[in-house]
Amino acid sequence: MAHSTITMRDIAEALGVSVATVSRALKDSPRISAEQRDRIKSYAKAHDYYPNVLAECLRSNVARSSRAIGVIVPQFEHFYFSSVLSGINQEAMSHGYTLMVSESLDEYETEALICKRFLENRVCGVIVSEAKNTVRYDHFKRILDCHMPLVFYDRICTGINCDRVVVDDYQGAFNAVNYMIERGCRRVAFYGSPMTMEISKNRYNGYRDALLHNGLEPDDRFFRICDNRSDAEAITPELLSQEEIPDAFFAVNDDTAIGILYTAKRMGYRVPEDISICGFTNGQRAVASDPMLTTVEQRGQRVGEEAANILISKVEGELPMEKIEKRIVRTRLVIRGTTR
Repeated sequence: MAHSTITMRDIAEALGVSVATVSRALKDSPRISAEQRDRIKSYAKAHDYYPNVLAECLRSNVARSSRAIGVIVPQFEHFYFSSVLSGINQEAMSHGYTLMVSESLDEYETEALICKRFLENRVCGVIVSEAKNTVRYDHFKRILDCHMPLVFYDRICTGINCDRVVVDDYQGAFNAVNYMIERGCRRVAFYGSPMTMEISKNRYNGYRDALLHNGLEPDDRFFRICDNRSDAEAITPELLSQEEIPDAFFAVNDDTAIGILYTAKRMGYRVPEDISICGFTNGQRAVASDPMLTTVEQRGQRVGEEAANILISKVEGELPMEKIEKRIVRTRLVIRGTTR
């Protein structure tokens, strides 16, 4: 029996009791002895029992009447994710839906627990950007087993063929790196997220192909796994102390790029005369830096609107559940003062 589809009837048969007894025990009814309640609840917990959302939907059309959308954000503090959330909320509100939002803190265990809570609270669907260290997908499969719409944005789960909304990470990275090379840069460093993530692979491939397109070879000396400001400030001095230093940096997000910018200036380098720097987001910090940051605009608001549109369309029957929607939001390079 698959854990994701266990029902009260399954529990009743396994323990030799009636379905009514199981139902009462799970609701802490005093009509059931404490010993029997503990026995039933322990079995249910061990086998990942959830209230049967699908059965509820079929009986009472909950999928049509539930107006709460579950949303998982890796980190609230990131401008990109907050802008995606804003887009989701605007689209949801315009269709009469509300959001139930949780932060995974980029941890698999927290993400899995949030999915469990969403199922228990009977949201009508889930929109998620997966955590950095997620390598198991059972919690996502359980949502699909309950015939709920599941839409990924930004960080997609490659282990499941599912609805998704992404930006053109490859092309955005290619355009940014190609621009810096056209302005005379030849030693372009890459700071990216862990390469287990699809967005990291796509942005690295765009970076690499821009080098090759211009007759340059990728150099492992200029490649780092680094996707936040504090790590950038810790790592960059080593690169800028080598005999041959990068003359440009492409960073996976704006915060990382700003960490590079701060460090380069502190070490006495001129930006952009000595070193060009490009980020990826176009958040509020990009225009607060000195000089202002050249970056790839990620259009998080639009990503959120598209993700919510897919989910609501499936909940309301406008899109068939079996049809997989894969939408791409185009980026654009915003040129400011950190590039030549």
